[in-house]
Formats: sequence, structure tokens, C-alpha cells
Amino acid sequence: MNNYINNDTIAAISTPVGVGAIAVIRMSGAGSVKVLDCFFRHSANTVISHRTCVYGHIYDNGELIDDVMVAYYKSPESYTGEDMVEISCHGSVYIQQTILDLMVRNGARLALPGEFTFRAYRNGKLDLAQSEAVSELITSENKKSHDIAISQLKGRYSSRIKSLRDKLVELLSLLELELDFSEEDVEFAKRDEFMALLNTIESELKSLVYSFDLGNALRNGIPVTIIGKPNVGKSTLLNCLLEEDKAIVSDIPGTTRDTIEDVINISGYVFRFIDTAGLHKTDDIVENMGIERTMEKVRNAKIILHVVDATNADMDSIKREITEFQSYLHEDASTSSSKKWIVVVNKIDKAENMGNCRQCTNDICDKDAKSIVGDSAPDLIFISAKKCENTRAISDMLCDYVKSQDIDSRTIVTNVRHVEAMREALVAIRSACKGFEDGIPTDLIAIDVHHASYSLGSIIGEISNNELLDSIFGHFCIGK
Repeated sequence: MNNYINNDTIAAISTPVGVGAIAVIRMSGAGSVKVLDCFFRHSANTVISHRTCVYGHIYDNGELIDDVMVAYYKSPESYTGEDMVEISCHGSVYIQQTILDLMVRNGARLALPGEFTFRAYRNGKLDLAQSEAVSELITSENKKSHDIAISQLKGRYSSRIKSLRDKLVELLSLLELELDFSEEDVEFAKRDEFMALLNTIESELKSLVYSFDLGNALRNGIPVTIIGKPNVGKSTLLNCLLEEDKAIVSDIPGTTRDTIEDVINISGYVFRFIDTAGLHKTDDIVENMGIERTMEKVRNAKIILHVVDATNADMDSIKREITEFQSYLHEDASTSSSKKWIVVVNKIDKAENMGNCRQCTNDICDKDAKSIVGDSAPDLIFISAKKCENTRAISDMLCDYVKSQDIDSRTIVTNVRHVEAMREALVAIRSACKGFEDGIPTDLIAIDVHHASYSLGSIIGEISNNELLDSIFGHFCIGK
């Protein structure tokens, strides 16, 4: 961290390694313009000024290297809060390296990973949570993870954390004030008011911690597990949704003995589909291993696609299978009722025993669905996976599930470090609440409140240490 905390002029190539049409090399520090003047030439009629771009030429000992555009940002109105220079040149690796070498030879030094963003944090342009959001924005691979990173970068997330911490600091100040007047036996607030405040903070933190599971799923792909008995068309459905032959399809039951995963982007949402081994009782050791892996995927799934075979069942038998599977899966405490459960009746094109539902391949058959599973039970869709008929209804239902989570109006936690700090704060807050209930001394309660405040402060960087900063910024790419 000592290498970060200095006032050197730093330089780095900000574009990825490789050849492209354009590349960007940047400098930050008070000496940026002075270094630039050593090798950049431009028209005498132009002046390098704040937030302007100037066309000119890069020379190395009189040899023309490239025609470039130079943008200048004057302190403090720049990304880092310091004087900054950004050079846009042609994407040749030779040109990029030559310009970077010219910067170093004339007084700059190579930037460390994440050092530009660290300087933005050090100079108050970003707090610690916003700094980490920069990295998440760079690595976002779908619309929702992008939206969450943008929201965090703009400070909405930090404001909520700061508000919770401010409440704890206010409470702590009252507790410590009482300690100063302990001999006079003075109370500056009633204990039930303290408890009410702590309960409010605890409730908000629990909501944030709970959102981490969803945030992680949105970032890496919402897990959708496809389950069902052997040979009902689970692998065919997966291939249809992915529009490729990812899974082996066969009329032989038990073909899929292990889980198969792939990712698909639907309307900006990323779903991670998992095709699983058929759930049934068997003496086959290998199949049983696959079934156990199926259960593991069900535990981690947000959405379950339960596939049933329309050709081997009528409405009553489908209802019995749904009840049987739900009972079987819910024996595991970790398979909570909060999961989205969609029953997919497959092979409807071949079914002779489904009555009017043979015509339901273009929509969800609401009437028959309710007759089978009731108003509060899983959604029911009739499809032909082999012909890819009505599978669009599955995609629509998956997207509707994500939209129903009210993501746009919620603060979503996606950072492991943050959620661990919140959990530590929750433990301390619960300890403080118990302390009030048990009537323990105020100074001991104050220790718990201080610990909770410290934990929240570490998220936004109001409290930090060198080891933490090294860990965070050391994972950034060089040039950012």
C-alpha cells in the first residue's frame, strides 16, 4: 500500500492487450502535462485546456510515432481528482508500448493494478463501495448486473449503508454520553427507544443480506434446474431452449447420469440451465450418484422446471406426480417454498389422453392448470420440446419471475466482502439488543454498537486499513 500512497505521476495502457483500431494510454498526477510536453507536438494555434481534445503528433527523438488525440482533465474535475491526460492512438502494440515508454522515460512511473481508481477513492471522488462497483461494471456481462453496478457507482447503495451507520453512530454517541454522566445516573434516551432503533437497523440489514443471494444469481446467471422422471424430455427441452444439441437425447431411460449446464441470455437476463438425472428409485450406483447431484442443484436453484410426460399420464396422474415430487424435494429443509416451480407438460403433440389441452401449445392452459395444481401451486405449461412448440412461454415466465423481484426499486448486494461485513454487524446488533433486554452495563452494549458501526463503515471506506485496500485494488486491471 505504501506504493499507492504517493504523489507520483502514474501511467498505464487502459485498453486490453492486443491489436485494435484505437487504444488509450492515460496519466494521472500533477506532472502529467509536463511529461506530455516532452514528446507531444500540436498546432501553435491550439491550447491544451480542461476538458478539451487536441490533435497532434507523438515524437520519439525526432521520429514520428503516431497521430493522436489528447484529452486533458484538470484537478479536481477528473476521474482521479488529479490532473489527468488521456492519449487516443492507433491500436498497434508497438505504438502503445512506445508511448508508454516515453511517459516513463520523461518522469512518470507504471501504475499499479487499480491505482487510478485508488486515487479516485483517496481524493474523495468515490467511496470504497463505489470503487468496487467500477470493477463490477467492467466485468458485467448482462443488463441486470450492469444496472446494479451503475446504481452502486452512482452512490445509491453507499447512501443506504451510510444512513444505517449514521444511526448507529448517533446511538453510540448517546450511550457514551451516558457513560460520561454515569455518576449522576442520567439517561439521555429511553431503553425502548434504543431497542426500536436497533430493531429497525437489524430489519434493514437482514433485507440487504437476503438480497445477496438474488444479486449473486443476477450477476452469474439465475440457476434454473430441470427435473423429472427419466425419459420425459428434459434434455430435449434444454437443447430447445439453448438452440443447440448440448445434451445427449435418447429413448433409453437414464441417459443423463450427470448434470449438464449452459447459460442463455433472455431479454437481458442471464439464466443458467442445469439438466439433471431423472429422479426415480434405482439400484444403479452411477444413477444414484447423478440423482444426488440433482438434489444438490435443486437446493441451489432459484427456479425449478419440472418436466412430465403427457403421453404416459392423464391429468390425475400428473397431479399425483407433482404432489409426490414436491413432497420428496421438500423433505430437504434447504429446498424452500420460495423457489419458483414451473410444471412443464411435454410431448403434448403425441398425447391422446389430454383432451382439449392438445390445443394448448400456443398458450398456458390456465383452466386445466388450476384443475390440476390449484390456485397457489406451481404454474403449468403445455409444450412439445421436440418441436420447440410453446417453449417461448417458458422464457416469458422466467423473465416475469425476475421482474417480480422488484429489482429496480431494491438495493441489491453483490459483493461478498460487503455481505460478510453486514453479517458481522447483525451479530453485534443482536448482541446489543440482548444486552438491553438483560440489563447489562451500558459500556458493554456500547462495545457491540461500536463493532456494528465499524463493520458498516468498512463497506464504504469510512473505516479501512492498508491490508483491505491492497486486497480490493490489487484485483483491478492495470489502467483502471
